[in-house]
Amino acid sequence: MKAVLVLEDGTYFSGQSLGAYGEVYGEVVFNTSMAGYQEIITDPSYNGHIVIMTYPLIGNYGFNSEDVESLKIHVEGFAVKELCEYPNNWRNEISPNEYFVKNNIVGIKGIDTRALAQHIRQSGSMYGVISTRTGHINVLLEELEKKKRMKRNLVDEVSTREIIHIPGSGKKVTVLDFGINNSVIKSLENRGCDITILPCNTSLEDILSLNPDGVLLSNGPGDPRDLPDAASTVRQLTGIKPIFGVGLGLQVLALALGLEVFKLKFGHHGPNHSVKDFVTGRCYVTSQNHNFAVINDRATAETKNIEFTHININDGTIEGIRHKELPLRGIQFYPETSPGLGDASYLFDDFVAMM
Repeated sequence: MKAVLVLEDGTYFSGQSLGAYGEVYGEVVFNTSMAGYQEIITDPSYNGHIVIMTYPLIGNYGFNSEDVESLKIHVEGFAVKELCEYPNNWRNEISPNEYFVKNNIVGIKGIDTRALAQHIRQSGSMYGVISTRTGHINVLLEELEKKKRMKRNLVDEVSTREIIHIPGSGKKVTVLDFGINNSVIKSLENRGCDITILPCNTSLEDILSLNPDGVLLSNGPGDPRDLPDAASTVRQLTGIKPIFGVGLGLQVLALALGLEVFKLKFGHHGPNHSVKDFVTGRCYVTSQNHNFAVINDRATAETKNIEFTHININDGTIEGIRHKELPLRGIQFYPETSPGLGDASYLFDDFVAMM
């Protein structure tokens, strides 16, 4: 079956249908990973996004029931150059196309994903559509403009609706769930933490009623400026409890501390971003997934007693912050090990020590 991917600037790519029949809309971003595609598809931070994989062959080790970052699919759509029809791996349980059909993922294959990624790098990330229903570009562009104007609360769509408790014998960690990954939870579990996961809109009083040793602000999708209530709650928590922000959680913490954020031209999506730690002097290869970053305004940070601890070597954007006096810190990248090298997993140890 034929399929087409259309960007809001009129650029389009024709290919073959992948997975389910239908039409999906979202912000188009590209991911540079060679592997980890199942983790990417189930990462809540990709809610609202159509993901383009730049590596030319995807699906060669198939899919299984274990390598997931959440209990459901979160990508809006998926695009690859070539999909492996016959995966070969001892952990494989289902073929890629069967997985996409089963989970109702609308995708496209057989397109030049590197040319598409280059276009996004030059023009910036933009809204797009994948359709197997029609190839009429003008019709899709009209509908695309309507969908783009529709406001979505991406965090609310992925945040837990109920309190989840994972018992442990160590420090009591309360998690504000903006779209947390399973691997972040596992990293806390591996350190013996007693974990309570709360909805993103939980009040200060309800957080403090649990008497946690520390609060983790999770990763998640979208613009942190769409979460003023969460930033207000975090602002009130500062100085009361140790706080560790990851991904979107860092951005919410930054806003709570009086810093500003901006949208990146095409975002950071992939496992190969080099980051320098100014505290240790080391460089780490990190996994990242975000479209926003903290503005590199050292003068303002200094007035608020904040220091920048990590920087992206590729483009100089801020990757880590911490307060000079209070137990507050945030990391823009994923400190857990899945998918990626696990270079930055020491940051969970730092969080436990901070508590």
